[in-house]
Amino acid sequence: MMDGQQYLESLRRLKTEVYYAGERIEGCAADHPTVQPHVRSAAMTYELAHSPEFEDLLTATSHLTGQRINRFTHIHQSPADLAKKVKMLRALAQQTGSCFQRCVGFDALNAAYTVTHEMDRDNGTNYHQRIKDFLCYIQENDFMVAGSMTDPKGDRGLRPSQQADPDLYTRLVGKSQDGILIRGAKAHQTGIVNSHWMLILPTAALSEEDADYAVACAVPVDAPGVIHIFGRQTNDERRLSGVIDQGNERYSVVGGEALTILEDVFVPWERVFMCGEYKYAGALVERFASYHRQNYGGCKGGVSDVLIGAAAAAAEFNGVIKASHIRDKLAEMTLLAETLFSGSLACSWEGRATPSGACYVDPLLANVVKHNCTRMIYEIARLAHDLAGGIVATLPHEKDLKSPKTGPLIEKYLKGTSQVPTEHRIRIMRLIENMTSCTALAESMHGAGSPQAQRVMLIRQGNLERKKQLALRLAGISQ
Repeated sequence: MMDGQQYLESLRRLKTEVYYAGERIEGCAADHPTVQPHVRSAAMTYELAHSPEFEDLLTATSHLTGQRINRFTHIHQSPADLAKKVKMLRALAQQTGSCFQRCVGFDALNAAYTVTHEMDRDNGTNYHQRIKDFLCYIQENDFMVAGSMTDPKGDRGLRPSQQADPDLYTRLVGKSQDGILIRGAKAHQTGIVNSHWMLILPTAALSEEDADYAVACAVPVDAPGVIHIFGRQTNDERRLSGVIDQGNERYSVVGGEALTILEDVFVPWERVFMCGEYKYAGALVERFASYHRQNYGGCKGGVSDVLIGAAAAAAEFNGVIKASHIRDKLAEMTLLAETLFSGSLACSWEGRATPSGACYVDPLLANVVKHNCTRMIYEIARLAHDLAGGIVATLPHEKDLKSPKTGPLIEKYLKGTSQVPTEHRIRIMRLIENMTSCTALAESMHGAGSPQAQRVMLIRQGNLERKKQLALRLAGISQ
């Protein structure tokens, strides 16, 4: 297993083509100041695997090789594995206060592992052996895999094959004896510019007319024809000037997302895990989505722990920590965070083995967790703003704090309690600003699918017919 420094060095050996602010990033993108915070967050998934305090959560034993591996390359073998994943995510979020980016690829690997087994069972293909071989390779090298599911989608009212531009969903454009060619794009790609591989999956259930879009495969992030356009982050220019105004000066806000273009990318057959089997696209999407929605009570619970602590510190610095209404709001924030965490643990412990032997979460409860996150994280952020006060949105520039002319005035007039330095008060407010930014909240809303996607799954998994029969029986109505 790599440590954090080895991970960084491994990225420097890649030739990833990344563009930002209208220019190609020369050299290693991981060394660019806008990308570095995301790299440091991801590096913690490597570094803590070697920590005695965290190694039980961050490592696992490979069911394929028997070797000790980083848990982010593991295939869940039991509900206990699923629960450890959730606890691992909370621990990492507590350490970074941000997204550490390896979850999407982790979930994509597990989804592909389970579905390829069923494809082979039904069709006599050999995709499952290919994914196992790929897993052994990933585990041996401790590579970071980006899960690449979301397509640009174009006109949401049309199916992939009906789009005016057929490339708005990633598709097969050629086959040969050696492999396939794919074309298209993947959007909102978390951590992809500091990953080693991308695992491409279809983004929706597909019909026979959409068979060319039923493609799952693994591609190096620096393969010929792969171009990454790094997205803007909230307050990203603050990375280039100063420290205090960043809020979280070491780690990122969210996941360093990018738009990834695939221009006739060649994929050898040994890295192809679906090619035209459109009937299984829906199952692959549903498995991935449920695994990924499982995460949110873990990672958002951990981030909320940090935000609750920041809000408590802000109240203390403001001199109001002992007020009953302040403590009541902190209790409410804690209740919401623990509710999310409880849901993630519940869907993990209710997990069941799939025909592949891998363990799958309870999909109903996983969707409940994520849907709660779209509401509760906003409420936690609202309460943090309430406790911090309006100053969280009106602080002056860091350069004004350091100016000989304005610095002493800021020190004097933005003072809170007498025993707390003004700079400390400013720093905690900037952290709250960072953690409750539009970027962070939008990820809570749309990461792992929009709220409506979860509501669709709640109806599908909620077994309304059985519930109706329970009510009819108790009402004395026979049918």
